Amino acid sequence: MEHRTRSGNGGRRGRGAFTLIELMIVMAVISILVSTAVPLYNKALTRSKETILRQNLFALRTVIDEYTYDKGKAPQRLEDLVTAGYLRKIPIDPMTNSDRSWKEIMEDASNAVNQSEPGIFDLRSGSDKISLEGTPYSEW
Repeated sequence: MEHRTRSGNGGRRGRGAFTLIELMIVMAVISILVSTAVPLYNKALTRSKETILRQNLFALRTVIDEYTYDKGKAPQRLEDLVTAGYLRKIPIDPMTNSDRSWKEIMEDASNAVNQSEPGIFDLRSGSDKISLEGTPYSEW
């Protein structure tokens, strides 16, 4: 009768760890996945900021129009919208992360609602960056 000894690794002798080539293949696959995921993440982040910028510009322009209609004159500065109760606070420009970077476009005095006090007619982003569409944010 032949006596067999059973090894503790289920018959896998000398195979307790990964080889260097297996680790290198896994690292190569992970690096390929990361190199494709990071640009997609950055683009999605930029798109979300652009969406927020569009919403903020729309809301601010609407509030400026409402203020101008109600008061019979355009606001002289953005803080007037807050003090008059049209806004709780001035929204942040997501491209500059600041509520102080908005570029105010003033009315032409001859076309102003109240010609003695021309005020803010429009707003633009204070960013000098280019959008994913190829237009500068400062032209939106």
